[in-house]
Amino acid sequence: MLIDSHCHLDYLARDGDLDAVIARARDAGVGAMITICTKLSEFEAVRAIAAGHDDIWCSLGVHPHEAAEEGQSTADRLIELSLAAEVVGIGETGLDYFYEHSPRQAQQDSFRAHIAAARETGLPLIVHSRDADEDTIAILRDEYAKGPFGGVIHCFTAGRELAQAALEIGFYISAAGIVTFKNADDLRAALREVPLDRLLVETDSPYLAPVPMRGKRNEPAFVAHTAAALAKLKEVSVAETIKATGDNALRLFAKIQRPGGV
Repeated sequence: MLIDSHCHLDYLARDGDLDAVIARARDAGVGAMITICTKLSEFEAVRAIAAGHDDIWCSLGVHPHEAAEEGQSTADRLIELSLAAEVVGIGETGLDYFYEHSPRQAQQDSFRAHIAAARETGLPLIVHSRDADEDTIAILRDEYAKGPFGGVIHCFTAGRELAQAALEIGFYISAAGIVTFKNADDLRAALREVPLDRLLVETDSPYLAPVPMRGKRNEPAFVAHTAAALAKLKEVSVAETIKATGDNALRLFAKIQRPGGV
C-alpha cells in the first residue's frame, strides 16, 4: 500500500483542517501515515493524532534544530516514551549543518543518544542529514560498531557516499518531493543507484510539495506524485513502486499493522 513514511500532521493541524487532510490522503490511496515528532515537549500532541486514527502512527525524537534546547544526552527518556503503542520509530534526529540552529556538538550528542535508544528498543532510527554527510557517516559507522540498529535516511538529498554508507548497514533511503524538482538531477542520479527494495516515499509535509503541487502546502495525499516520479526514475510501474515502497516501510516500521491484517 501507499505509505507516507514521514509527515508532520501536528504542523498541518495548526491550520484547522486536519480531518480534511487525512480524508484526502485516504482518497488518494494512502494506507498509512507516520507523523514525526521534532520536540519531546510536543510529543503528546503528536501521539494524540496517531492514537485517534487506526492508519496513523508516530515517531519520538528531537530534530537537530532543537538540540540546543531539547537535545538528549542519554537514551533514557526516549526509551521510556517509546513504550507508547503508537510509536514506531525514533527520531527525527541527525545533523543539520546548513542552518546550524543548534551547536554541532549538541546535535552530535543528541544523535548518539537517539541511536542508543533505537538500539535498545529495536525501533528504527529516522535520520535527518543536511550538509553533514561526513559526520553523519562517521557517527553511523561508529555507533553501528557498538551494536546494530535499523533506520532510514529521510528526505534524502545527500550525496552518493551517504547513501552507500547507509545501505551498507542495512538502512533505507526515503525519497521526498524534491525528486520531482527540475534542478534535482544529482539527487535523481543518487536515487537511481538505490535498489527498489531499500526505498521509501514520504512528503515531509507541510514542506516540499512535489511537482505538480509546487507552491502549495504539502500534505500526505501528494505522496502519490512522489511515488509516480520514483517509478519513472526506476523504470518500473507505479503499482510496483507503491507495493515495493509500502512493503519496505512495513518491514522497517514493524509495529505498523496492515489494514485487515493483510
